[in-house]
Amino acid sequence: MQSRARGFTLIEVLVALVILAVALAAAARAANIATVSAEESKLRTLATWTAQNRIALLTATRSFPGTGVTNGKSTLGGIDFEWRQTASDTPNPAFRKIEVSVLRPNDPQVLTTLTAYLVQSSGDGR
Repeated sequence: MQSRARGFTLIEVLVALVILAVALAAAARAANIATVSAEESKLRTLATWTAQNRIALLTATRSFPGTGVTNGKSTLGGIDFEWRQTASDTPNPAFRKIEVSVLRPNDPQVLTTLTAYLVQSSGDGR
């Protein structure tokens, strides 16, 4: 009696390849999503630091800006950002509300907005 060689049929091999291709595609998509998410986190972190730097500069120089909007540019981590500083009055005239919004140049999407309140210095060194 002759025994038949046992092995995989062509259909079984093709089914296995399809399953493998679907699994690899899912893994590649997950890796891509993780990469995009990490890049977005980095961008938002640097934008937040840019806004914090702007507020820290105003605080350190004891600036009490007039009301209105001021625009500027800043580079942090090799990335160019645009910032928009909006100063507005508060019920207490000795305080000023400052909002700093940071976005990428030529992109209307605001990456972050920070709000701070500055106090007008008394002028006597305190």
